[in-house]
Amino acid sequence: SFFVCLVSVSVLLISCQTRAQPDVSLPPVADSNTPDSAEEKVVPTPIADAATILSKKQVPILCYHQIREFRTSDSKVARDYIVPPAIFQEQMQILADSGYTSILPDALMEYLETGKPVPEKSVMITFDDTDLEQYTVAAPMLKKLGFNAVYFVMTVSLGRPNYMSRDQVKELADDGNLIASHTWDHHNVKKYAGNDWITQIEKPSKQIEAITGKRVEYFAYPFGLWNKEAIPELKKRGFKAAFQLSEKLDSTDPLFTIRRMIVPGSWTGKSMMSRMRGTFR
Repeated sequence: SFFVCLVSVSVLLISCQTRAQPDVSLPPVADSNTPDSAEEKVVPTPIADAATILSKKQVPILCYHQIREFRTSDSKVARDYIVPPAIFQEQMQILADSGYTSILPDALMEYLETGKPVPEKSVMITFDDTDLEQYTVAAPMLKKLGFNAVYFVMTVSLGRPNYMSRDQVKELADDGNLIASHTWDHHNVKKYAGNDWITQIEKPSKQIEAITGKRVEYFAYPFGLWNKEAIPELKKRGFKAAFQLSEKLDSTDPLFTIRRMIVPGSWTGKSMMSRMRGTFR
């Protein structure tokens, strides 16, 4: 009887302990078709169409070539492409004093394509043809004022007398400026045929990329001259945009006909500012 009683008590104790155990059952398995709430879906920003881009307020883009003193041998036409250092300093100083911020093409593209804001007083400063004084004279002035710039490089001239070297181009790229393409030897895009696209565009782009370690995605037409046949060729070669001079933007491909304004050395800082505001509205 004692043994039976002892067994009965033991069974009762085990039963109570079993009922007192906490619920350790696993949670239900989540439905594999239900998206993970911790992961946010990335929705791509829609790209503006041509009409929207054309309707946007234009960012002023200034185009410079030679930053040096006039010579008696300079023709009247040549002087439109030459700006004495003191005049260049005056033009840049008035931009700084007026509260302008320099931007580069990536920021311009985001503004035009997605509407991402740029500073209210934005300006892009560009240089063509790889002249040495762009590095020795212009770049130090710009740096003191907190400006960066775009240098459209003509690769045939690299390392030649009075032109920038590869090391100088690399230094500009490393210092917050953008190095972009301006063909091999300034050949008119309207006259390209056969292998010209390789000689004038593909090879120079690869050469610049090897120097800077950065992709070449922007192009300036020599003489500012372009045609519709050039645009698909540039797109095929990975360019995001191309810059002309004063012609009207193309209605279907405005990003490949972005306007710039040549600034001559005959303009004071005030006259440059007035022309700039009147040109880019």
